[in-house]
Amino acid sequence: MTTDIEIARTVTLRPIGEIADRAGVPADAVFAHGRHLAKLDLDYVERVRSQPDGHLVLVTAINPTPPGEGKTTTTIGLGDALNRIGRRAVVALREPSLGPVFGRKGGATGGGRAQVAPMEAVNLHFTGDFHAITAAHNLLAALLDNHLYWGNALDIDPRAITWRRVADVNDRALRKIVVGLGDGDNGAARETGFDITVASEVMAILCLADDLPDLQARLARVVVARRRNGDPVTAGDLEAAGAMAALLREAIQPNLVQTLEANPVLVHGGPFANIAHGCNSVIATRTAMKLGEFAVTEAGFGADLGAEKFLDIKCRSAGLAPSAVVIVATLRALKYQGGAPLKNVREPNQDALTRGLANLGRHIENMQRFGVPVVVAINHFAGDTEAEHAQLAGFCSEKFDVKAVVCRHWAEGGAGAEDLAREVVALVAKASNFAPLYSLDLPLKEKIETVARSIYRASGIALSARAEKDLARFEREGWGGLPICIAKTPYSFSADETLLGAPEGHILPVREVRLSAGAGFVVAICGNVMTMPGLPRIPSATLIHLDADGHIEGLF
Repeated sequence: MTTDIEIARTVTLRPIGEIADRAGVPADAVFAHGRHLAKLDLDYVERVRSQPDGHLVLVTAINPTPPGEGKTTTTIGLGDALNRIGRRAVVALREPSLGPVFGRKGGATGGGRAQVAPMEAVNLHFTGDFHAITAAHNLLAALLDNHLYWGNALDIDPRAITWRRVADVNDRALRKIVVGLGDGDNGAARETGFDITVASEVMAILCLADDLPDLQARLARVVVARRRNGDPVTAGDLEAAGAMAALLREAIQPNLVQTLEANPVLVHGGPFANIAHGCNSVIATRTAMKLGEFAVTEAGFGADLGAEKFLDIKCRSAGLAPSAVVIVATLRALKYQGGAPLKNVREPNQDALTRGLANLGRHIENMQRFGVPVVVAINHFAGDTEAEHAQLAGFCSEKFDVKAVVCRHWAEGGAGAEDLAREVVALVAKASNFAPLYSLDLPLKEKIETVARSIYRASGIALSARAEKDLARFEREGWGGLPICIAKTPYSFSADETLLGAPEGHILPVREVRLSAGAGFVVAICGNVMTMPGLPRIPSATLIHLDADGHIEGLF
């Protein structure tokens, strides 16, 4: 079978200036990074904020499975299809992390005929945004340790330092480390660790900031440690926010690239949805809404994680209201959710599909709970049967009054998603009564319980003693009005990745809570989810290489 990278190389990309012109962006607002990548000038981004908003369409999915769902591919295909039927659309996506690219998941530029290009550049260093975020985060860590070394004037308790370091790779050996070993010139010895860059609060801040002044103000609010009397110590106290903002001055500019059909795409920011809020930048989303009649964006992993956080954190913070939600599903993934062995999911199995549809149904219910119109995109794969497509469509129609549309964008590009595009156009004509799931006036614990009971169908939560104590402290210090960002496995509605389908009555175990005061949320870490992933037995990195002509091979 032809690979994604081989398909991408059959297309002659247009100069990035042409893509900008197609989006209505003037030449003097485009900072080119070579022929096919560019950043948009922030002054221009600010100017277009006075323009009317296009419709915001969120693409999400069922819980991820080994057979795959194709959320990013569907997002790109929908954007291309909307443009094909004469509706001006701009896609807004997250940037890929090197962790999954070299680990298990692979890249994040779509697939088949529905791709963002140039896929090699976007999947690897791109325009350097992740490196800037990594540097800004680790600069703060270095300034913190340097402060301890030079006398600790803020009276920081070394045992109460919460700011770790980050790297944009999967490296389990860095989860727990000791720094400062050796003689006294190496600083104070203490335990710490690394998270992956996409879990950094700096990443979340970049993605939620309105502009450069807001970025710097948010960075100053980051809590990194506590004094011996228990008071918080911030990046502002360490006088670090200015230098961090300087490192991020270009990174905050949204990136412009193109689909294989030469339609504009803004790719910017990349927090994971299982350990962060999982959405691309507010700046890029708003800009896409100004440039297009439709702005098509996605949120990471399943709707229980990425979409919930998109709606409860990003939309609330930025004052956004989606006009429609697309939920991506495949027959193969639903049969896996229904208990079919992985090796058999390509075979017809209406019984397994019936059981797996409970997972899709839960996601539909959850999205309808937010008051937004919903459509299901059936991402077509070879081997699908019309009878199973009809079974899935009937389930959606009869139980939820929702249409399910078969899409062939992987094989056919935008032409294969025109039916979905027309249904999205019809949906946005309906009234959207969007409202977040919970009130910010609720105590933090009740917010966690609300998400657990309403979205995961848990019977309750189990807070560790430390988590209970920290939540009470956050509320005493005035952070009780923040939303909740739940970090858990993406593979199940529960914290146990082996519980497939639509489990109910489970307990959500919250082992730790972290204050992200700059980003503006409290993270609840549940079950055994890791903020620094590890590599699989056979990492994707072992397949990536340069051919004799210097071309990158093995990316997928």
